[in-house]
Amino acid sequence: MRKIFAIGETVLDIVFKHSQPIAAKAGGSMLNTAVSLGRLKLPVHFISEYGKDTVGKLIDDFLLNNGVDTRFIYHYTEGKSTLALAFLDEKNNASYDFYKIYPDKRLDINFPEINQDDLVLFGSFFAITKEIREPLMQFIDYAKAKGAVIIYDPNFRKSHLNELDVLKPLIIENMSKATIVRCSDEDLECIFNVYDADSAYEKIKPLCPNLLYTSSSKAVFLRTGEISLTFPVRKITPVSTIGAGDNFNAGVIYGLYNNKLGKSQLTNLSEGNWQKLLKFGVEFATEVCMSYDNYISEEFAVKLVDDRL
Repeated sequence: MRKIFAIGETVLDIVFKHSQPIAAKAGGSMLNTAVSLGRLKLPVHFISEYGKDTVGKLIDDFLLNNGVDTRFIYHYTEGKSTLALAFLDEKNNASYDFYKIYPDKRLDINFPEINQDDLVLFGSFFAITKEIREPLMQFIDYAKAKGAVIIYDPNFRKSHLNELDVLKPLIIENMSKATIVRCSDEDLECIFNVYDADSAYEKIKPLCPNLLYTSSSKAVFLRTGEISLTFPVRKITPVSTIGAGDNFNAGVIYGLYNNKLGKSQLTNLSEGNWQKLLKFGVEFATEVCMSYDNYISEEFAVKLVDDRL
């Protein structure tokens, strides 16, 4: 059976509005994607690390209760699970402060077996972290050699701009290993100093054939060697945008899985099929923006599962 793997950091998001805490949720970009896919009853495995502490136990229970396979989690004992304080502004966009106490030994696991057309999502700062990069890159290279569909989301924060000279070569290397790069306009403004989808694709085209470029409330842009497509988004008043990009990724992965689209099909995918993937991405992101959750609601997931059966 085809499998899905999401690889990334795990945090406990504590959300603040008007200087007051209003929610605490298991978070991390790839975790958010994995939970949404787990709620859709898809075979999703999360690869990550967090502590054997109270926060870690809460996250373990949450993942298992939402259908996410946790056998590839590294549970460390000498550090603490990471906390992320998310501060929502007047437009409900978030800025972050992180509190991290990692052990010396990181991501000490046996990575899973990969088969043709399995789906692998990786990204965020986790994917350019020095302490785990060697084993992570070995796994991504293995997945690519096995013919997996690899999706990379840099999710690059402005708070790391002072490190860009060191980190940019790692981001470029990650892009070169991907089947699809999914970036926000803010990501590529930070990384490449470009401000539109066409300029962004000029940077990414030599590295990866397929770019999904999301521009918050404006539109989603697809660029491939053959297709240039703009997909509209619905105008909403968001409650929180914390999980929007992560769930756009979940929607695209759901579409790839549900429509049995593998690596060979992506080479010549029609504009109509790309539109279906973008539609799922936009629907998932819109759903998440309407609550303080980082993942699609159980009600939204049940409706999609029922429609699929």
